[in-house]
Amino acid sequence: MEKLKIAVLSPACWRTPPRKYGPWEQVASNIAEGLVERGFDVTLFATADSLTKGKLEAVCKKPYGEHPELDAKVCESLHIARFMELSGRFDILHNNYDFLPLTYTRLIKIPMVTTIHGFSSPKIIPVYQKYNDNNYYVSISNSDRSPLLKYVATVYNGINLKDFTFREKHGSYLLFFGRIHPEKGTLEAIRIAKQAKMKLIISGLVQDENYFNEKIKPLIDGEQIIYVGNSGPEKRDKLLGEAYALLHPISFEEPFGLSVAEAMMCGTPVIAFNRGSMPEVVNDKKTGFLVSNVEEAVEIIPEIKNIDRKYCRRWSYSRFSIDTMIDGYIEVYKKVLQLKS
Repeated sequence: MEKLKIAVLSPACWRTPPRKYGPWEQVASNIAEGLVERGFDVTLFATADSLTKGKLEAVCKKPYGEHPELDAKVCESLHIARFMELSGRFDILHNNYDFLPLTYTRLIKIPMVTTIHGFSSPKIIPVYQKYNDNNYYVSISNSDRSPLLKYVATVYNGINLKDFTFREKHGSYLLFFGRIHPEKGTLEAIRIAKQAKMKLIISGLVQDENYFNEKIKPLIDGEQIIYVGNSGPEKRDKLLGEAYALLHPISFEEPFGLSVAEAMMCGTPVIAFNRGSMPEVVNDKKTGFLVSNVEEAVEIIPEIKNIDRKYCRRWSYSRFSIDTMIDGYIEVYKKVLQLKS
């Protein structure tokens, strides 16, 4: 494929790649860096403190998620407008910033691929629906597709093998790694650990402060239930790799579940509630277990010892590596350019 000029739009909420939390920024970074490695001419649109081996285009000096004095809507508007105003310089635009960029696409000539990183609410689907005919949507799992939208492909999120150390030897603790929010199941993870009489380490951004203060914080004792805050890459690698198992007791239809793929990349099995994309991400009974409730999770914990951690690593690498993701997106770009020609 010829050396295309590709513009990758990342959100402006966190740095790209994120210092700690920021799954969309992390995936956008992995896309940009993976394309650079393949020899494409890549420009990353992100905050000015972002890191890339490609070219960086920035309007927002700082990420608004780290600087509450900034107005999020102002940052978002300026950031997306800049991406669109410079669109004529590129062969392909790759949007990782939700639905707002779609509203510009009838005003520009360059084709735009949009990776839909999940639907925050059914209320946003009409925007995607309105621009069905002049956009190219990619889902990050087959389970996260809306019947109202047209898709060109499903491309699973890709993670960097170098960021996750395989550890055959592990600790004796369970791990909850993700947003502290009811839908992610922090309280359910605590209940699983307590019933199993095992230590639980919780790491993640507190997204719902009332939930954390009322439901989670009173149960944190620093001995069996431990909260270590929002972890950066090095701490994340250690926590994921040394865990006995990752608990992922979600109560919503999760579009992908980055921490699940990351845990398996370290060799760590996953016990997940069977919702959303989990049957696509977890190889049931081989890289962990899909269960329906807290009681089933507790009951299955002894079976974790029979999971081959080396197989977890192989499974995650074969499906969720950057290389596999980039292969998928290159095929998407080829298809889009053929449709436009």
